[in-house]
This record gives sequence, structure tokens and C-alpha cells, in this order.
Amino acid sequence: MLISEACKSGARKSKASQLLGLTIRTLQRWDQQGVSDKRKGSRAVPGNKLSDDERVQIVNILESPEFADSNPNQIVPRLADQGIYLGSEATMYRILRELKMNIHRQSSLPAKRHSPDPLIANGPNQLWSWDITYLPSTIRGRFFYLYMVMDLYSRKAVACQVYEYESGELAADLITDACLREKISKDQITLHSDNGSPMKAATMLAKLQDLGVVPSFSRPRISNDNPYSESLFRTLKYRPEYPNKPFENICEARVWANRFIHWYNTEHLHSSIHFVTPEDRHNSRDIKILANRHDVYQEAKLKNPERWSGKTRNWNPATEVILKKFKKVKQVSGKIKKAA
Repeated sequence: MLISEACKSGARKSKASQLLGLTIRTLQRWDQQGVSDKRKGSRAVPGNKLSDDERVQIVNILESPEFADSNPNQIVPRLADQGIYLGSEATMYRILRELKMNIHRQSSLPAKRHSPDPLIANGPNQLWSWDITYLPSTIRGRFFYLYMVMDLYSRKAVACQVYEYESGELAADLITDACLREKISKDQITLHSDNGSPMKAATMLAKLQDLGVVPSFSRPRISNDNPYSESLFRTLKYRPEYPNKPFENICEARVWANRFIHWYNTEHLHSSIHFVTPEDRHNSRDIKILANRHDVYQEAKLKNPERWSGKTRNWNPATEVILKKFKKVKQVSGKIKKAA
């Protein structure tokens, strides 16, 4: 009746049916069969649907100053640490999409990583990775150089410094400082890097030999063989507080880098280590934190069992980290040997 009325007033039948959520083919079929509207209507409300109060509570959390700059992957573990469970990451992302708040900060997509030769770490201070990145200065063509060493097992940045140039001597000093801070003994760690000139400088290699540090290098002309350091630099340059203007001087760059390292090591919930901070992982505090989160989820499941079709989220600590390469390897007595 409504469509007939609209057509008599001059509307097109296809447009009128579209407003009612029908296709023109459906109307033609109903006319041929002599039947009226056969749609079944909306489905019953799901039993596990969020209530209005729960939805408002989640929206308030997403818009709060504490979590406004965080994504759901960071928010959910932090709430679990406070003994709070409001919903899963998927639920929060769905609400963000509905509110048109889920917007990417950059138009570029992350680069794909290629697997490098396997090195395995099942504890802190076994496998380190390091690299150098540029920081812009106010003088065109001049840069400051950020040296960064990270522990792959815990993702902790164990050493960081900003210098005015690239040098094997400066790199050797940085690695020496890191080994002293972490109390590294001989033959304890493997240090992975790319094939840059500071990484392969004679001074740097001689210092590694003196310290008893085993060097490891990426394949020539393959930048993705050192993905952990590259990922750390991407995190650094995608931070909201990363300056829009170049650094005025090296002191300003060093202050900012130290502030970033403090945040990254002690506040940032790293996704690859089950959303604990690198500092907690490095000092084995992550075991207790993840156990507490598991208890929170078990309690939430008991209150609303219909919201879980299977097990709760896996909060077990990650046991090992692998720096992948293409050759097959086997692990013998904590060290890596090439398979025959």
C-alpha cells in the first residue's frame, strides 16, 4: 500500500522499495504469488547483548583522559590489573567503529616483515638486538643519531643514547655500558644487528670479543632481518608526543629519548608479551600480573557464562622469543647449532 501510494505521487518503484529495505525483485515475486509482506522481522535480542548501562560504561572508559590515547588492546589488560572486566577488545572496537572513533593516525600501512636465521631466547639477557635511527634537526641535511639496544625476550630497551654522528667507537661504548648495567658475563648473550658500518667497525667487533658477546648479522641488503629494533623505532616515531618540529639541539633530543625510554620500559603494555611492561617481563614480575588477570577473567565468566563459548583469554606468559632465519636449527644446551 505504501509503495503504491508513493508511485501514484510520482516516485519510482525501485526507490520506494529501497526505502523499505526491499528489492524490486522481491516485490515482483510477491505480486505474482499474490502474497503480502513475508519478512520475519527482527530477531530476538541476544542473551549476551550488552545492556545500555554497560555500553555507557564502556564509552565513558574509552573517552576518559586515562584511556583516550590507548587502543582496546591496551585498555583491557589495564582494566584487568584494576580488577575490572567490562568487555573484550572486539566489543570495544565494535563500539569505536559505531561511534566513528576508530581512525588510523597514518595513511601508510605497516611494512611486511621477512623472517631472518633462528636465534632463540627463553630468558632475559640472552639475545639482544640493536640499531641506529635518524632524528631530525633544525639544520637541513643534518641529523642526530639514536642508538638503541633492546633485549628480545623482555623487549626492554637496555641502552639508549643520542649522538651527533655514527661511529663504531660510540657503539662500543654503548654496548659496554649496557653490559655493565645488566651485569653480563662472557658468552652470555648474542647481539644481533644489520650490516651497517658502525655494526661491523673493527673497534666494535674488538670490543664485543673483549666482552665475550657473540655478534650476529642480518643478511646483506635485507633490512627486515632485524624486525624487533625496527618495530621499536616505529613505536617511537608513532607516539602522539613525538615532536612535529625538528630537535633544536642534541640535549633536547636526549631529553626526549630518555622520556620515551622511561615510558616504553615502565608504562607501555607490549602486545607481544601479553600486554605487560618490558620492565616487569625483564624482572619476572609478569608471571604474577598475568595470573591475576586470569583470575579476573575466571570470575567474569562465572558471572556471565553465556558470553563465553569456550575458554577465557590465554594469560599464560610467553616462554620464548625466536629471531627467525631461513636455515634449520636445533637447540642444544641453551645454544643454537646448525642442523646437518
